[in-house]
Amino acid sequence: MTYDPNNIFARILRGEIPNKTVYEDEHTLAFHDINPQAPVHVLVIPKGAYQSMDDFSAKASDAEIAALFRAVGKVVELTGIADAGWRMLANSGANGGQEVPHLHIHVFGGRRLGPMLARV
Repeated sequence: MTYDPNNIFARILRGEIPNKTVYEDEHTLAFHDINPQAPVHVLVIPKGAYQSMDDFSAKASDAEIAALFRAVGKVVELTGIADAGWRMLANSGANGGQEVPHLHIHVFGGRRLGPMLARV
């Protein structure tokens, strides 16, 4: 999967598509998912053009990497899910279920989340 500068998250970052922002800093944006899979479902994305976690970890600056993980912590704090428990998930590539070629971390919470993967 190659980075598409017209993907929905790139368009959100450029202000072309509105979002419900939860948290933003110099390197990251966190916003509510438009199709939530849990009572709390927030996406945390880097502002740089990174398609996946492996791309990000290889090319991002130390400041960008720290900011992404601090943003996850900030989202957990701001949404009030820290004490009850929560999950973060980053899909990568076709087999991993990635639908948008821009790194995004899902933060889920607000209820018991069940098993990590569906049993097949």
